[in-house]
Amino acid sequence: MKTFIVGNWKMNFTVGESSIYLHKLLKRIKTARNLEVAVAPSLIALQPLSLQLDRKKIKLAAQNFYFRDFGAFTGEVSIAQLRGLVDYAIVGHSERRYIFHETDKDIRSKVAAAVRMGITPILCIGETANERDFGETEGVLKDQLLGGLQDVAKEDLDKVIIAYEPVWAISSVKDAKLATPDDIEKSVKIIRKSLEAKFGKETADKIPVLYGGSVNPHNAEAYLSITGVNGLLIGGASLIADQFDDIIEIAKKVIVK
Repeated sequence: MKTFIVGNWKMNFTVGESSIYLHKLLKRIKTARNLEVAVAPSLIALQPLSLQLDRKKIKLAAQNFYFRDFGAFTGEVSIAQLRGLVDYAIVGHSERRYIFHETDKDIRSKVAAAVRMGITPILCIGETANERDFGETEGVLKDQLLGGLQDVAKEDLDKVIIAYEPVWAISSVKDAKLATPDDIEKSVKIIRKSLEAKFGKETADKIPVLYGGSVNPHNAEAYLSITGVNGLLIGGASLIADQFDDIIEIAKKVIVK
């Protein structure tokens, strides 16, 4: 299975800044077998960046989209309109869930729409600090995971990526804490067991699981070495070329081990 390094730029960089930064990355990054690198710039930067991209080195991901293919939905961009621009699309990120109040129905509709359009959804799941403190982690992860995959046919599940992002460990969240490898391993086991119980081991083993939450060059190797983790979803560190490239190089070393 491939290792995935995905940078989520969130609401940062103008179109011009995005182009300059991508140019820096393309000069630095060297391809490696079984390693897939992707970045998720702002929506308005996707089209111009797609023209300067070397897809052998970096793929593009969308941060958000609407699940309808077309229609009277002012201000929205559909997954159908993103075909040809992106290979991946982030779905269910905690900021979409808790700031923009996306519902479970919205999220599962987006996952199904992306699969239908041949774009790989990266389904983000993760518990809040309160849910963790009250011992609700397992229930929350199962609900978000299986709910998000509800409208995906079993034979299409290998076209989906799961990203575990505990909300309490995201650096932009107030009073964020750094997740330990033990914390992550326990949650990834819950995810893996839930997938296996629902879809069978053969299918579950084909689904990559990434980790995201305050990832940086100092902890990337430890996170990538966790059993059941197939890559990283990176926020702040993906905005700094040196750090993002360092994480990619670390991933190459871990793959070789």
